[in-house]
Amino acid sequence: MQEGSRVALVHDFLVDVRGAERVFLALCDLFPQADLFTAVYDEQGTEGRFAHRTVHTSYLQRLRPSARTFRALLPLYPAAMESLDLRGYDLVISSSSAWAHGVIPDEDAVHVCYCHNPFRYAWNARQETLAARGPLGRAALGAVFQRWRQWDWIAAQRVDAYVANSQTTKRRVARYFGREATVLHPPVDVERFTPATPGDAYVVLSELMAHKRIEVAVRAFNELRLPLLVVGNGPDARRLHRLAGPTVSFTGRVSDSEAARILARAQALVVTATEEFGIAAVEAQAAGRPVIALREGGLRETVIEGETGAFFDAPEPEALAEVVLAFDALAVDPAACVANARRFDTAQFRRGLRSVVDLALDGLGARRGARRRPPRRSRGLARPV
Repeated sequence: MQEGSRVALVHDFLVDVRGAERVFLALCDLFPQADLFTAVYDEQGTEGRFAHRTVHTSYLQRLRPSARTFRALLPLYPAAMESLDLRGYDLVISSSSAWAHGVIPDEDAVHVCYCHNPFRYAWNARQETLAARGPLGRAALGAVFQRWRQWDWIAAQRVDAYVANSQTTKRRVARYFGREATVLHPPVDVERFTPATPGDAYVVLSELMAHKRIEVAVRAFNELRLPLLVVGNGPDARRLHRLAGPTVSFTGRVSDSEAARILARAQALVVTATEEFGIAAVEAQAAGRPVIALREGGLRETVIEGETGAFFDAPEPEALAEVVLAFDALAVDPAACVANARRFDTAQFRRGLRSVVDLALDGLGARRGARRRPPRRSRGLARPV
């Protein structure tokens, strides 16, 4: 990238810190001078991690949404994202699991989208989402999703290059947007974890939402009468508490250091959702512990069956319980888990993103007839470590 070029980093929303926000933090480290753009921002909800950066928000910020309330504004986000003023930026990198890829950069800018997943509720999970509503709600939401899919496809055609966090997301980008994507796994801060002597409890580490299927784990461990520790919070928390038996306990949200301690002490991490990638599964392995996961989604790329974990084949309590009983978590070599996790460290992400950005810049230069000039390189990125 040419000296003096301006970079904008865009994220759907910054109201809490989950997997996607951790990826965005890595992007912020790569581009320390970039300006940040998002639909809505909550400094307290994001634990002050973006407080030292310039964060531009949309007009929806006037409503002061939080992690509890921002979803109520769902139909308004596409227009809000298009309203963000990206004039004068040469490189735009969007971190998108919904609408961030819909920003409108300058005509001469390069737009690279790191896609966590096309908006699940309008695409791959639309039928389950609609089935949970009554007749009137289903009709209204169905109309919103239909318009959303139209907007989403049009927005996707404006992106210069797509990067997918897994093969699962790559296939969805191709199916829903008709676009090819380069797979680049998310960065995981593996150095944050240290193996320890495991305890008795199995662990779920997740946002507590219906599509995460935490109920499957709760019901399975109710029947097994084995200890299960559920770490995280979210809109499904109250229902899960009501379902839980005496061996299932909840911590709520915990600090990064406490999460690392819990994972290192776990028998195994249990994953019941179809994760597009699943950062928590890599974190558990970095802590030396195996993963018991549904055989779907990105975890098939991060867990080595029989070596760093085990899979169950249906999102049913009985299927999970059977594998928990059959799999000897204590027989797994912690060193094998740690070695596998290192495939996804931050340095790998830095190198991969640099390559994608350089190719996108070169491609734009070629389209402008710039082959006669030396290709622009992304010197504005912080160097890999």
